[in-house]
Amino acid sequence: MNILSCTALAKSYHDVPLFTNISFGMESGERVGIIGRNGVGKSTLLNIIAGLDVPDSGESVINSSIRVVHVPQAVMPDDDSSVLQYVMQGRSDLVDALYEHHALCSEIEHSNDEKLHRRLHQLTDFLEHENAWLLERQALSIAHELGLEDTSQSMFSLSGGQRKRAALARALVAKPDLLILDEPTNHLDADTVQWLQDYLAQSNLGVIFITHDRYFLDAVATRIVEIDQQRCFTYAGNYEEYLMQKENFQAVQQATTDHEANKLRSELAWLAKGAKARRTKQKSRIDWVEKLSDDHAQREKKLAEKRIEIEVGANRLGSKILEAVSIKKSIGGKLLFDNFTYNASAGDRIGIIGPNGTGKTTLLNMLAGRIQPDTGTMKIGSTAKIGFYEQEIRDIALNHTVIGAVREIAEHIDTGIGRDRYLSARDMLLKFGFPPKQHHVFVSTLSGGELRRLALIRILIGNPNVLLFDEPTNDLDIATLTSLEEYLDDFYGCLIVVSHDRAFLDRAVQFIYAFEPGGIIKQYPGNYSAYLEKKELRKEADKEQNKESLKKDIQHTTIIPTASSSDSSEKKRRSYKEQKEIQQAERKVHELEQRKKDLEAFLAQPQTDDYQMIMQKSTELAECQSELEEIFERWLLLQEST
Repeated sequence: MNILSCTALAKSYHDVPLFTNISFGMESGERVGIIGRNGVGKSTLLNIIAGLDVPDSGESVINSSIRVVHVPQAVMPDDDSSVLQYVMQGRSDLVDALYEHHALCSEIEHSNDEKLHRRLHQLTDFLEHENAWLLERQALSIAHELGLEDTSQSMFSLSGGQRKRAALARALVAKPDLLILDEPTNHLDADTVQWLQDYLAQSNLGVIFITHDRYFLDAVATRIVEIDQQRCFTYAGNYEEYLMQKENFQAVQQATTDHEANKLRSELAWLAKGAKARRTKQKSRIDWVEKLSDDHAQREKKLAEKRIEIEVGANRLGSKILEAVSIKKSIGGKLLFDNFTYNASAGDRIGIIGPNGTGKTTLLNMLAGRIQPDTGTMKIGSTAKIGFYEQEIRDIALNHTVIGAVREIAEHIDTGIGRDRYLSARDMLLKFGFPPKQHHVFVSTLSGGELRRLALIRILIGNPNVLLFDEPTNDLDIATLTSLEEYLDDFYGCLIVVSHDRAFLDRAVQFIYAFEPGGIIKQYPGNYSAYLEKKELRKEADKEQNKESLKKDIQHTTIIPTASSSDSSEKKRRSYKEQKEIQQAERKVHELEQRKKDLEAFLAQPQTDDYQMIMQKSTELAECQSELEEIFERWLLLQEST
């Protein structure tokens, strides 16, 4: 079933065209990833689809029979409801029906009105069909998976990142036919991104989304729509398949460019024969040649921009760069990290990971010398030149031009290498996606992503030998991330980066520092994928160790068999207490199964009690199911050991 049709959409901003003639559609269950440089109009396109903006021309039509949910980059709650209330409102129809059911249950106690009874039966059938009795538990489960532990908090008390998580939870609870997501992975740690990625990939939701997270894009998307040069290009498949198709397309483009170059030389020779031809009926051909020449020049220019190579020679780094010895930090009584020691070396490439709120940004600020540890010592070497890319952009004057904002820091980078050793401000702007026509526009006209890209260029053109990055991938497009990764390939200084972007960590770092419970920062050699492998191996080893420990505990409580016992009698005597526990588990399973049946029977006819009782019984049913699973797992383990 077709759920979305975009036809010939066009939109301009400040008289500058963002896109023209954008056309594509979506079928139910499709997951479409929108990509393109910052400033090309990706978020504007989603806003048009969501009905929050209107195109200058063309139309976007959503099937009227489907449910649509839009989660923007920034979320502002409408009222001061709790997180749980806000998330449950994803199914406001069920919440309203539950409240009405509760009111009717109370009213019927004092009335025999047949209309009330009929309405109650209608509501009950609806709530049963929608499995509404478990709505609160579903909302709590999804909220917890997205890192919202205290769901009693007011929405107004949450940070921007927490509100985004609540909005995502609300959207997933809604189970829409079309889910519109603008940068859903921003403000999520790597484990939460993984959970969201798996949830969407395994769902049957239709999803259209913008993201810079290439692993997320690869796992979730079934189709890629790229906005480039004011048009859209559609590629079937995920991000990996897009890259292969794009590479083939560019190879064809290069062949076309070579072919056109030959044609160009021929046509230019023809034009050079004399002025007479220029005044004859061949003018249309002359115009065509001029256009061909301009197009060829543009293609060559784009290819030249792609060929810019950055080889950044590190400023001289002494033996002491950054030295942290047994540092500790607590904020508001919460221990962030303790007894952390790090002595930086040239060539270090460290990724810092961990859940939000554990102290990653605090650690970067301490390494930059901006805050002091509670205990321990932190020293910065005299030759260390720190470039600190923060989450918040603070120091760019909006009345500067783009190139002026870069030249304010430096006119060029001296790479110290090769014939073209000086890399100018213009070169850096081109490398990071600012075309010449944008160099002299005011900073105030830039989009949020473009502003962050400009801030990044200002850091890099300062030619630091120590780079501290705090979530550098937020709001940066994929092309910019690729350029940054290419830059870092030739960066000879010390790199320390806090990031949840798994693809970036895989490409850019060689060591992982993971924040773990108890203020511990554990070190893992390798990139993020290597860290995940070690983490999985450690989990499996712990599982095996726990199993062995349990077996030993059981063996210590059994009767030691005599040497003359047969294998069968030995096994029976050794597992006497285990057998007793098995019997107890079986009795408990029987009791819980009966309790489960009773609760299910009660909920099958909920009109006999009020809403509060129904919610209580629903909770008991979920707890009963959970306890059954735990006891059954223990029963299986005991069976294996006998």
